[in-house]
Amino acid sequence: MNPLRQTLPLLALSAAVVLAGCAAMSQEECRTADWGEQGMRDALDGYPRSRLADIREACAKAGVAPIESLYWNGWNAGITRFCTPENGERWGREGRSYHNSCPPQIEAGFLDRYRAGRRVHDAEQVLEQLQREQDRVQWRLNGERDEARRQWLRASLRDLDLRLAMARDDLARAEWRLRTGR
Repeated sequence: MNPLRQTLPLLALSAAVVLAGCAAMSQEECRTADWGEQGMRDALDGYPRSRLADIREACAKAGVAPIESLYWNGWNAGITRFCTPENGERWGREGRSYHNSCPPQIEAGFLDRYRAGRRVHDAEQVLEQLQREQDRVQWRLNGERDEARRQWLRASLRDLDLRLAMARDDLARAEWRLRTGR
């Protein structure tokens, strides 16, 4: 059997799954939604107010219109729980994207802690990437027999040691700023 013929159904299924994941809600979710709960969930997941337009579009395909007053009651209650400084720190440390969902009057505290948490997350990512690179170079050095290549790999490891030390310092500074609020 032709390998292309075998993979076409799998590709079509994969594309359908990807496209279905793009919709704000499935047709079944639209039909059974508790709109207040949906608004609350969306706010707690950090979705901006524009999320309702996406839901409206997705649910129109199912012939369902969201009950906007219930959705907004839930969203407004959820967004005040989402937009706390503590949640901003957690959101940033997890490396999650912020979509400007917090209302201006409560955004400052969230955003300050989000940025500080995000700096820690980003510094951790740099450190982990450098450690992986160091492991790869060390593995290559262990298997290398050519002395000139071994010298070059040792020099690369020394450079990585310096970069790792700087990355650890950056992480320590970011953590200190997060703890002290500076």
